[in-house]
Amino acid sequence: MSRRLAACATLACLCGASLPAAAGTLSLRFIQPAHYTDAIYSASLTEDRARETVQRELGRHLEQLAGRLPPDTTLEVEVTDIDLAGRIDPLPWRGGTEVRVVRPVDWPRMAMRYTLRQGERILVRNNDEKLADMNFQSSATRYSNGDPLRYEKAMLDDWFDRRIVRRVAAAG
Repeated sequence: MSRRLAACATLACLCGASLPAAAGTLSLRFIQPAHYTDAIYSASLTEDRARETVQRELGRHLEQLAGRLPPDTTLEVEVTDIDLAGRIDPLPWRGGTEVRVVRPVDWPRMAMRYTLRQGERILVRNNDEKLADMNFQSSATRYSNGDPLRYEKAMLDDWFDRRIVRRVAAAG
């Protein structure tokens, strides 16, 4: 009998694991990205292509974060500025090649507006949020050194946990 119960429990877990998890949703807009302070992490791409890559990757990351929210919760974000960690500097000894150099004084920054809804109820409406992480190099991140947006993702993680998760938890 216990063997049959264990088999049923295993089957239930496997069936449950195959169902899609209910999650919150994200509505994301990048407002006038051509005017962002610095949203190009690679000088090897055209400006438009590099900017689109940054938007796509940060958008995916924000979608993953929103996926942690309860199913009836929507996070609406409008990104109004991006300033990536570091600066693109020329390397004259390499024939004018440019590379992103990350120094402690060039921390990541973002400006955004966001609204957090739970069902029809607005939990937070923030019209001007400025994110910055001056300690970006000393804080341990879970992103690899090969991820060109690791500092920005860690900054978004911190913002999401401090502003969004806490507010949803307080709303019950």
